[in-house]
Amino acid sequence: MNYKKTTIEITPFQEWLRDVLVAQLGEIGFDSFVDTETGFEAYIPAPNFNTEALNSVVGNFKDNAVFNIKTETIEDKNWNEEWEKNYFEPLVIAGECVIRAPFHTNYPAAKYEIVIEPNMAFGTGNHETTSLIVESILENNFTGKTVLDMGCGTGILGILSAMKGAKKVTAIDIDEWSYNGTVENARLNNIENINVKLGDAGLLGSEKYDVIFANIHKNILLNDMQTYVENLLPGGVLILSGFYTNDINDIKAKAENFGLTDTGYQSKNNWVAHTFKK
Repeated sequence: MNYKKTTIEITPFQEWLRDVLVAQLGEIGFDSFVDTETGFEAYIPAPNFNTEALNSVVGNFKDNAVFNIKTETIEDKNWNEEWEKNYFEPLVIAGECVIRAPFHTNYPAAKYEIVIEPNMAFGTGNHETTSLIVESILENNFTGKTVLDMGCGTGILGILSAMKGAKKVTAIDIDEWSYNGTVENARLNNIENINVKLGDAGLLGSEKYDVIFANIHKNILLNDMQTYVENLLPGGVLILSGFYTNDINDIKAKAENFGLTDTGYQSKNNWVAHTFKK
């Protein structure tokens, strides 16, 4: 599947404006983002690209800055080569987990080592939401637990959960790159207890989980939260991410409406990972 890459330069550059645009583009189907010094790159499956929708989002901020927008089609290519040249360096989180690509030969030793095969799914741990949840996993006991990873990306969260002793992991993503990437990354890391599915929360049946991660956009979290709660075991933990600090009240109100208890949140660069207990 081809992707559309949209590069947006913001003049004068304003970090808050980049964050808002990323959030709003996420709501119209863009699923991967890479920050640049003057703006960002946004990626969307080519069939979902809509020029009018893109221009409408950016046009809402025409009084705040000047935008230079370039869009191109990204075809299947050697993603190892692309990531090695442009994006992906070994990443150490909380001093305990190193995330690297197969082509990396110089990287620090860590208690947990996750190998990620580069592809369009991104999710290498560099984004604040991923690293926040990784930190939470590192801090908690997963031995014998069942885990659901919604919006799994490259599968990092499920893989680390399995490394920490989870007995069964289900990983779900609506994006085909993410599905294929998670299957491959589970193989690379010798993880055999991950069941990867292509789709959305509609795939969830009657199975219950001790821990559910949902690192998706705010509107999807709000829409699917009842399903998450229905699939969470009593005493289970739901960690929601993919939204900003100014969205906390909306997320918290919805969660508490379904009987969840707020146990706190962590934030990084305005991104949030919010934990609730059933």
